[in-house]
Amino acid sequence: MSKMTLSQELTWRGFVNQTTYKDPKQLDVQPITFYFGVDPSAVSMTIGNLAAAMMVRAFIRGGHKAVLLIGGATGLIGDPDGKSSERNLKSLEEIADYKAGIVAQYKTIFGDLDFEVVDNYDWFKDLGYLEFLRDVGKHVPMRQMLGRDFVQKRLGEDGAGISYAEFSYVLIQAYDFLHLSKTKGASLQLCGSDQWGNSIAGVDLIRRLTGKEAHVWTIPLVVNKATGQKFGKSEDGAVWLDPTLTSPYKFYQFWLNMDDDGVEDYLKIYTELDKETIEDVMQKFNEDRSIRLAQKTLAFEVTSLVHGKDVAESVTRVSKVLFGGTPYDKLTAADFTLLKQDLATVATSEADDLAGLLVASKLASSKTEARRFIETGAIYINGQQASADTSQITKEQAIHGHVILRRGKNNQVIVTGV
Repeated sequence: MSKMTLSQELTWRGFVNQTTYKDPKQLDVQPITFYFGVDPSAVSMTIGNLAAAMMVRAFIRGGHKAVLLIGGATGLIGDPDGKSSERNLKSLEEIADYKAGIVAQYKTIFGDLDFEVVDNYDWFKDLGYLEFLRDVGKHVPMRQMLGRDFVQKRLGEDGAGISYAEFSYVLIQAYDFLHLSKTKGASLQLCGSDQWGNSIAGVDLIRRLTGKEAHVWTIPLVVNKATGQKFGKSEDGAVWLDPTLTSPYKFYQFWLNMDDDGVEDYLKIYTELDKETIEDVMQKFNEDRSIRLAQKTLAFEVTSLVHGKDVAESVTRVSKVLFGGTPYDKLTAADFTLLKQDLATVATSEADDLAGLLVASKLASSKTEARRFIETGAIYINGQQASADTSQITKEQAIHGHVILRRGKNNQVIVTGV
């Protein structure tokens, strides 16, 4: 994006929502230190977090210094904003596991860039209660806290109420900004639109206690244009960055199935392809949408960022084999390892013939039904329709010791030990 300034790129990619800057061009003048934080409420971030992370990458590429915060302290309380009832508290052990998972993802997503990771538990663990009340609480107006929308809803007639702990969450986050302003020189917080109120509290606290100017920049909520709903969920629930929670294959398929109307926006948000490249992709896409070039480009780029280029190439190849007519013998041993995360497996030792394997793999309920499937041409071996008299799988059909059995269009099973 050499032809664009940072403020121009942020606007073009759709990374502009609310900000305290009177003129975003201030970001183009001189380097600053900013911070971005994630609470360890789960062992992994989701693609909702990834959108904000892509904005962070843009700021780093724009010459600014990044401090990435992991909320070891705030995670022990839980942000009440947007929640209609109290969160269940996580144990220290759970928080430790979650922190490790998110820090590892920081290193994956930002690994090619310069950044520093900090944990707010490190400065809160030895901070006394009275000290916190005197140094922080004394300078935060109650009217400001009580005026928050989520507080009003929780305290309203039909609200579930709010504990002192969750009510105080905003103070903890505000102190984070103050601490990082003093120790790291941070003058800007980047965050999602839902964190605007918490972040403004930090700006106000810094101004009251130090007289310094601080700023907030938020990314808008990404909305699925096809459904009007918050972006980031599949039929199976949240789309995670952790490959054990959302497999790379399912992750790739999620992006591959994006709606035509929203795909250009997602290319701008979730990839670092420049303006000219995206315009070229969209021109070709609009000439023949059936090829789905935009979705394929999006899926490959995002999967490469999150899971690495080798995995992205593997899931691309697997998709072309299973759904695009590419010969099955193009699959590698690594591709089968990846596929086993999503497809059921059955070993040749579990049956003495093809009909038995179909039963063992639950592609048929009985040998009688299995034979009928074979005879009517409903069974495919590595994409090739099995003839009516096929009774065995042979070693000649094996690809790296595996065979993929398919019944109909989408029912597929991996046979091992061939």
